[in-house]
Amino acid sequence: MLLESVVERLGENGTLATGAVVIGLVFGFMAQRSRFCLRSAVIEFARNQMGGKLTVWLFAFATAVGATQALAWAGLFDASNARQIAARGSMSGAAIGGALFGIGMILARGCSSRLLVLAAQGNLRSLLSGLIFAVTAQSALTGALSPLRAVISEWWTIDGGGARDLIARTGIGHGGAFAFAALWMLAAIVWARRQRVPPWGWAGAIGVGLSIAGAWWLTYAVSTVAFDTHPIQSLSFTGPSAEVLNRVLFVTDKPVSFDLGLIPGVFLGSFLAAAMFGELKLEGFEGGPSMRRYIAGAMCMGFGGMLAGGCAVGAGLSGAAVFTATSWVTLSAMWLAAALTDRLVDQRPAGPLDQAVPGAAMAMRDGGAAA
Repeated sequence: MLLESVVERLGENGTLATGAVVIGLVFGFMAQRSRFCLRSAVIEFARNQMGGKLTVWLFAFATAVGATQALAWAGLFDASNARQIAARGSMSGAAIGGALFGIGMILARGCSSRLLVLAAQGNLRSLLSGLIFAVTAQSALTGALSPLRAVISEWWTIDGGGARDLIARTGIGHGGAFAFAALWMLAAIVWARRQRVPPWGWAGAIGVGLSIAGAWWLTYAVSTVAFDTHPIQSLSFTGPSAEVLNRVLFVTDKPVSFDLGLIPGVFLGSFLAAAMFGELKLEGFEGGPSMRRYIAGAMCMGFGGMLAGGCAVGAGLSGAAVFTATSWVTLSAMWLAAALTDRLVDQRPAGPLDQAVPGAAMAMRDGGAAA
């Protein structure tokens, strides 16, 4: 097999890290071109505006779920040993952490993946917010905030295995899960036609979704031919951001990993997309209040993402794609908390949202953007 020859040449860890760079590059490029952003989708929905952002997110969501379930249906992927399903989970952590993350992405004007994408094209606000996000996530994992995270996580736990697997609990099977994704894809197509979402909007979002499925397949496939144990995982930005920060700050003899390759790959892909389309631009803060808002938002996302066990991509796409119960709780909490925060904090029901979908008929100011 081709994969076995690659593993033999690069080693198990090298194959995972290299694959993560490639998948991250695709994700970063496509996310930058499509303006994929959960925050913008939530705001658009909450304000009852139809500018294409929700449709872009639905394309990514439906593709991630549909492609992942198609792989499982065909016997090419099995999520039963993935941490999101096999390990004991925390429903309290998912709900509270998801809510904190939703609050944070409104305050910081972008989720963790969006901050990385914007930082790559020169947004210094997003760069600082991303660094604070990573520091807070590391603190929640092993530092001063870890005891608090552990206490909240123990309030309401759920067993691993079938208890966390919504496909097993509902009995819909992989075919039913694929049909669920197909319905949302059909809705996205209908709305995209009505809203005249341009090619990069829907094509880039589909590329984002395929990156999720590709990561699930790669890590599973390597685990089937590897001698050592490797986690079956997909894209997420909380744990990997903390991992990269830890590697930068401290000398470690740990081997390279999927997480270590992901962040540089996404950054490079986003940078290349911005450079190719003339969108590299240095941007800073507008004042002290703005900086305080971004810092507070980044801290909420860092702690919330680690508490929930996933970010807007880790839970909202990767976890949802394998129908793990905690990820769906996290995603729901993100939506509800973000919509409420937007109403209470920004109070601009008719205000600008994000940088417009490329080619959209009505351009929107970047003042309300995920940046």
